[in-house]
Amino acid sequence: MLMLALLLQAATPAGEEPVAPYAVSNANAGATPFAGDRVWTSFGGEAGTRRVVERFVELNLADPRIGDIFKGQDLVRLRRVLFEQFCYLLGGNCAYSGRDMKAAHTDLGIQQADMNALVDNLQRAMSAEGVPFTAQNRLLAKLAPMRSQVVER
Repeated sequence: MLMLALLLQAATPAGEEPVAPYAVSNANAGATPFAGDRVWTSFGGEAGTRRVVERFVELNLADPRIGDIFKGQDLVRLRRVLFEQFCYLLGGNCAYSGRDMKAAHTDLGIQQADMNALVDNLQRAMSAEGVPFTAQNRLLAKLAPMRSQVVER
């Protein structure tokens, strides 16, 4: 176990804070990816998805409804694993290296209203990038079942 912790810490990307060891698996992304590259292409591939993630994080940080949830969080890691998760789910042929949804959100005190604000901000970020409404809805449908693993109260 100590060796695993050392390996994980050694693999921590530059600018990120180390985290406790966990099993890395695409299953941690919370859903299976779309088949083919149609949805991935609708998001503008890697560059478009990165812009959606960046805008999404910016909107959440600036949102008075939920901005406090992000204070003190490792935003470098957040941006990286959100991109990996979206890329993986959208069929962009990426691997997800983050924790499972329950572990990633434990002790954040996320409520239903917080999730509603997150969804609103994600829709705004996708719209700003010009992601077609149907592609937005497809991603939101993939993410929706994760709500039960994220909302704590």
